[in-house]
Amino acid sequence: MRSPTRVLVRDDRRAFGELVARHQPAVRGLLRRLTGGDGAQADDLAQETFLRAYQGLRGYRGGAKFSSWLYRIACNAFFSQDRGSRLAPPEPPALEAGASGVDVPDTLLERYDLERALASLKPRERAALVLTYANELTHEEAAVILDCPLGTLKTHVARAKEKLRRQLEEVP
Repeated sequence: MRSPTRVLVRDDRRAFGELVARHQPAVRGLLRRLTGGDGAQADDLAQETFLRAYQGLRGYRGGAKFSSWLYRIACNAFFSQDRGSRLAPPEPPALEAGASGVDVPDTLLERYDLERALASLKPRERAALVLTYANELTHEEAAVILDCPLGTLKTHVARAKEKLRRQLEEVP
């Protein structure tokens, strides 16, 4: 198993490749949730994340978990590209061509409703909610990743939950 220290000390690019392979699924998953399921955008941001991580590896101090450090870079990449724009609501679930009278599964509709509600959140609210609920991080860990005070993180989570609750109550 490779460590960030080995990559730094030996300038071991293969070791960095192993770190990428180990952490890429989690980083891509986080970015997929932040981008409303847009796989192409999440992949682009993941690539940007690992490029920034490689370039900034000397800045990793080891105080936080390496995965938390990567999540912070991923969130910052997401915030940079998302600046000034809102996430487009996802497309409604499509039925198979030619299928008439076929019901879309409730779970698919619920997922669509949730993704649509998440898309309406401000980027930092969305990130706070995704980190604490989808990624199951503590409020403290999420605050470190988002580089904000704990109280601010809790406010983002509370506002996001309230906005989601209101939006999901309006769904017919």
